[in-house]
Amino acid sequence: MNDSASRRVRVRAPELVGKGGWLNTGDQQYTLADLRGRIVILDFWTFCCINCLHVLDELRELEERHRDTVVVVGVHSPKFVHEAEHQAVVDAVERYGVEHPVLDDPELATWKQYAVRAWPTLVVIDPEGYVVAQHAGEGHVHAIERLVEELEAEHEAKGTLRRGDGPYVAPEPEPTVLRFPGKALLLPSGNLLVSDTTRHQLVELAEDGESVVRRIGTGERGFTDGSAEQASFNEPQGLALLDDGSVVVADTVNHALRRLDLASGAVTTLAGTGRQWMQGAPTSGPAREVALSSPWDVALFGGKVWIAMAGVHQLWTYDPEAGTVQVAAGTTNEGLVDGPGAEAWFAQPSGLAATAERLWLADSETSALRWVDLDGAVHTAVGTGLFDFGHRDGEAGQALLQHPLGVTALPDGSVAVADTYNHALRRYDPATGEVTTLATDLREPSDAVLVGDDIVVVESARHRLTRLRLPEEAVRVEAVAHRTQRAATEVAPGRLRLDVIFQAPAGQKLDTRYGPSTRLLVSATPPELLLKGEGADSDLSRELELDPAVTEGVLHVSAMAASCDDDPANEYPACHVHQQDWGVPVRLVEGATDRLPLVLAGLDEGEAR
Repeated sequence: MNDSASRRVRVRAPELVGKGGWLNTGDQQYTLADLRGRIVILDFWTFCCINCLHVLDELRELEERHRDTVVVVGVHSPKFVHEAEHQAVVDAVERYGVEHPVLDDPELATWKQYAVRAWPTLVVIDPEGYVVAQHAGEGHVHAIERLVEELEAEHEAKGTLRRGDGPYVAPEPEPTVLRFPGKALLLPSGNLLVSDTTRHQLVELAEDGESVVRRIGTGERGFTDGSAEQASFNEPQGLALLDDGSVVVADTVNHALRRLDLASGAVTTLAGTGRQWMQGAPTSGPAREVALSSPWDVALFGGKVWIAMAGVHQLWTYDPEAGTVQVAAGTTNEGLVDGPGAEAWFAQPSGLAATAERLWLADSETSALRWVDLDGAVHTAVGTGLFDFGHRDGEAGQALLQHPLGVTALPDGSVAVADTYNHALRRYDPATGEVTTLATDLREPSDAVLVGDDIVVVESARHRLTRLRLPEEAVRVEAVAHRTQRAATEVAPGRLRLDVIFQAPAGQKLDTRYGPSTRLLVSATPPELLLKGEGADSDLSRELELDPAVTEGVLHVSAMAASCDDDPANEYPACHVHQQDWGVPVRLVEGATDRLPLVLAGLDEGEAR
């Protein structure tokens, strides 16, 4: 047995339990015992979470390379009420091209058994059924692959590795014109251009919103420029018309902006490198040389293309004249903070709509409608934070949305919101400060576009465009308020030891060439919760002091660690950034624990014993 195998802490893996059962297995139900002999990677995810979608993409190559030894199991653990619906999970598995078994765990039973505290979290189980590693956040797949190779060698030698086909069974494809469309755009011709996200294409539809005029893109995942027949996209989303009559496309999983020439159908790349932006990378410069991160929507505002950069909780701009990109607002911290652009916090901005005076945005993870003024300052119209959502009309300060993805400026100065997880179209009127409901019984609406006196809604999970009359009489909906399904962590008031666990992967060490290689940022909602311990430092452990007078709240913890290959002979070692943001709901209870461990990578040996 090699050194790292003998050092490894092994904890027996709890059983996989989920009330929704298994998907992508041909209706077969599985237990851990059925997977014995394979290396199992549990991916705790929820489909609203952009970091979870990044991890799905990171895992694809590992799954392909180790197809006969590794079984990835997605454990779907919902944040929003809508995500606990079984059909919504079925839809998401197809929408995001998940090609491994998924356990639908609407009550977070398995999440609790594995003491998971963040989306996404990856847990590695060895062929004998023991947990050998846990990683929170994204950017860990290189380390997991190294561990997989070690486990393959170790268990091959012990005779405990079982090779062969995995339990994945592909579902039958559905013959619809569109498949989980994302965004739509009214073209000067009167036709509609739609991002057919799951089919990796753009589709031009006639004025009826149904008849196909042409398809742009091969329909296979790819990042290729060229003619309409040659070009390829990867889950495209937002669309906006440029002043020169071309269309800019947010090519989300390619982390790029593309340009469509409407006359010829030719596609070129405007911005992005095809790689995902990571902390420490440039945040401005020539557009083709700067990495982006899951651009979800685009809008022309103040002469620039504004980008809803969902992957890093920011707004960026692309300057068509200069051919440059730069950050316009947001710190990369996830949350809801207003103020000057450089100080504002967003949470997965996913929809944009510009008027002469304001850039409206749907900030999905805070279930908020927000706007940017001409000076670049950020304001909130509806929404209070990461963990409050629901369907409630009335005065904007108490109104509730649930994970909205789209926003549309209406002619009277009000705004329509594609209130995605409420299956509704909502309206906010700045003149009165009121929120109303325009339409219900839509299925995951993700965008809407004005066409004359009508509004055409992208009904994403019904794979179609739906035309509604404007103005609709507001529909009165019984008010519902929700908080996240996650149970609050009970902690003692007063002193709390925060430990972020990070163990550099095998064969790597902390990268200290340019100073400290770790960073920890802590804040709280409400801010009064933290008497001591707020702010940034390089130490991954910190003593916090919680105000006993504040009985509950959310601790926001952002951690980063950089590690590099530990080989003195290699002059240019490969380096990797490991990063995760946690929003931990806490409840202060006398006698509860005075330590909060959060695993960034490795195992918390305090819990493992």
